[in-house]
Amino acid sequence: MFCPLPVSLALSMNVLAGITGSASGGMSIALATMGDDYLARGLAAGIAPEVMHRVASIASGGLDALPQNGAVVTLLSVCRLTHRQAYADIFMVACVGPLLALVVVVMVAA
Repeated sequence: MFCPLPVSLALSMNVLAGITGSASGGMSIALATMGDDYLARGLAAGIAPEVMHRVASIASGGLDALPQNGAVVTLLSVCRLTHRQAYADIFMVACVGPLLALVVVVMVAA
């Protein structure tokens, strides 16, 4: 039976991490505002808290490396590169890879 709860958690974590440009910032906001609700719903659905934590941890690292991320800007500055020159590679490594891993974990968790 499919449970949409891990998908919902993954989407909210990704969106907030993308907006804040920070994995830890997005996770802090999401868990402070919705963490208790997700925990209660997860327990009611029979999903272990450890699984929900894994989904949240991986999801927060998916869209945190968007172009406005401070680490991306600093990296490009140190390397003397522009977003146009290097961001496609950064996106593939820092966004696409974690998002693919997230899809696998959500499929297993749901």
